[in-house]
Amino acid sequence: MALTPSTMVALGTPAPPFALPRTDGSQVALPQPGAHAAVLVVFMCNHCPYVKHVAEELARLGRELPARDVAMFGINSNDADNYPGDSPEAMAREVEERAYLFPYLFDADQAVARAYRAACTPDFFLYDRELLLVYRGELDDSRPGNGKPVTGAALRAAIEAVLAGRPAPAEQIPSMGCNIKWRR
Repeated sequence: MALTPSTMVALGTPAPPFALPRTDGSQVALPQPGAHAAVLVVFMCNHCPYVKHVAEELARLGRELPARDVAMFGINSNDADNYPGDSPEAMAREVEERAYLFPYLFDADQAVARAYRAACTPDFFLYDRELLLVYRGELDDSRPGNGKPVTGAALRAAIEAVLAGRPAPAEQIPSMGCNIKWRR
């Protein structure tokens, strides 16, 4: 495990489009601009201890955000050949065990992770109604072993700002986690 920060893509960057399979094989695409008040894209996986640490908060967000017109997508871009714990079959078990309600999608060729410049798991990208990046950074200041509770405070503050029509907080701290397991 290599501790890796998010790349902190420039704010205002448009969301790259995607169409990826769910664990049941059905395709899910990034919505069109204006379809939702905001869109949250989370690069995640099954085996990373940083994702496991925040998995319950991800599930909570997945239950809460649709009622607020925020679309949420989880994307696994890890090389499943070398990391079978991140295979689509393992993802299906993860969805069931964690009760994820958001689409958890598999980026087999890693093109979507490259387009987003995702670097770590978890890596959070929040877009406004027009699909322009307004937040990229940490979920909160909790990390495995630091004793701080997982609250989602940083990401939730950004979501609240976007929904209220205000700019997201100016201070955005990079997310930290395992590096994406790139194909060789």
